[in-house]
Amino acid sequence: MPLNIRIVHVHDFMKVTPEGQLNLEESKKLLVEIALASDTLADYHIILDTRKAHSVISVTDLWYLAAELSNNFRKTNFRTPKTAVLCPLDRFDYAEFFALCAQNRGFLVNAFTSFEDAYEWLMAS
Repeated sequence: MPLNIRIVHVHDFMKVTPEGQLNLEESKKLLVEIALASDTLADYHIILDTRKAHSVISVTDLWYLAAELSNNFRKTNFRTPKTAVLCPLDRFDYAEFFALCAQNRGFLVNAFTSFEDAYEWLMAS
């Protein structure tokens, strides 16, 4: 059965101030908009590609992003997508922490440093 995979690049959901600091409120809104916009697709999955991120995000901000997603999906009847977070090796711990926060809220999220590994995980049943 064919699957829909959406690749969402970091500049599509993470906004920073001119000083390079994360704009958490704007980033939360964009991430939720992307997730909710994909609800019309059947059997869809998401790759969040953070490999070109120019700002380092705190673990607290990662927790808040995962919480915001969870809060918004609880208000709807949407099926949550399987999501792969693709990141550079030096930021893997952050991506893994975000995945753990999301998993604790019932999301199917995993962190990867390889596009191929992320794709294979998404394709697995």
